[in-house]
Amino acid sequence: MADIKSIEKPDDRRDFPRGHLEVVNLPGLVFGKATFEPGWRWTESVREIAGTDLCEVHHNGYVVEGRMRIRMRDGSEGEVGPGDVFVATPGHDAWVVGDEPCVVFDFAGGIGEYARSG
Repeated sequence: MADIKSIEKPDDRRDFPRGHLEVVNLPGLVFGKATFEPGWRWTESVREIAGTDLCEVHHNGYVVEGRMRIRMRDGSEGEVGPGDVFVATPGHDAWVVGDEPCVVFDFAGGIGEYARSG
């Protein structure tokens, strides 16, 4: 039998300023659905929770809706939008671009630690 869960009934939900994360745990997969509201920025909404200057979680992401800008520690930047698949390695900031929420599916195991006090 396959292991099946619905993101509509997550194993964990974490709320943070201007957003939230829902997490489902399956054998071999930690899946996250993050919703970031307009005005959300990692350094303003999650930094205090994580206790690090930049996001140190690895993300394998797929953008469902909205837009997000990602700036790496070295200053390089990119913008992702609906249909984009991306990898963001540890050491980045990110923020919502525009006035609509950004919804991201994350398939990296590290998302299980995202927005968790360390």
